[in-house]
Amino acid sequence: MNDTATADRSPGGEAVDGVLGALADPTRRRLLDLLAAQGEATATTLAGRLPVSRQAVVKHLAVLDAAGLVAGRRAGREVRYAVRPAALDDTARWMAGLAADWDRRLARIRTLAEAPVPPGAR
Repeated sequence: MNDTATADRSPGGEAVDGVLGALADPTRRRLLDLLAAQGEATATTLAGRLPVSRQAVVKHLAVLDAAGLVAGRRAGREVRYAVRPAALDDTARWMAGLAADWDRRLARIRTLAEAPVPPGAR
């Protein structure tokens, strides 16, 4: 099955693609971990916990925001970011469906492999 077919058969395939693309980067995964632990934080606060610049954090947060994984809200002069779990939930549901498809396929292969061979079929 090609990538297009996989995306076409899942609702919100483009959203899942965006989430998976955003999560492909270890710095963005770390940012999500930090935000999940803290509830919300500014780019400056997050940059203090990572070996990257504030500007790099802002760029990573923009990717996460575009994928629907975080949202920023203005609080005075600061922008405070928080995790938006809906996009992760949608992606987890897609992955669970994919895993169930593979489980069914593997069960069918096992059934075929363990079936008795009729006499004379060898």
